[in-house]
Amino acid sequence: MSEPKNVFQQTRQHIKTGNLSFLKKQVADWQKLTKLIQPLLPQPEQWQVVCYQYGILTITGENQAMISQLGYLQKQYISQLSQIHELQELQKIHVLIRAKTRPEIKPIKTAKQITPAAQEMLHNAAAFVSDPKLSQAMLRLASNKK
Repeated sequence: MSEPKNVFQQTRQHIKTGNLSFLKKQVADWQKLTKLIQPLLPQPEQWQVVCYQYGILTITGENQAMISQLGYLQKQYISQLSQIHELQELQKIHVLIRAKTRPEIKPIKTAKQITPAAQEMLHNAAAFVSDPKLSQAMLRLASNKK
């Protein structure tokens, strides 16, 4: 009895490492294309090729103004880019906006200690203040509690 065929499952002729190497080659090709097209597209922008298939070049950029410029002048850029050997069959450029990569900002915590003399001064001042909220705030500050 034969096994049922699942069209989404890998066939036995393709092993996982073969598919991985295919993907690695594809990514390397797109990185190569990125280096080729970068100087020819609107600047300043870090364009990135994410796909090139069936004559459609899909790239990403972070700057909306540069993306719009590329969209308006697409025919000129296609004629320029199609002179590159790898992009001879280029018919269309599909541009997507990419989220800006920002370094993660971590809050800096500063632990400032109040000297014992300053704590005593705050306690004494809190006793003389007639406003209860201000008095409580001074006492909290004196005890380093927030």
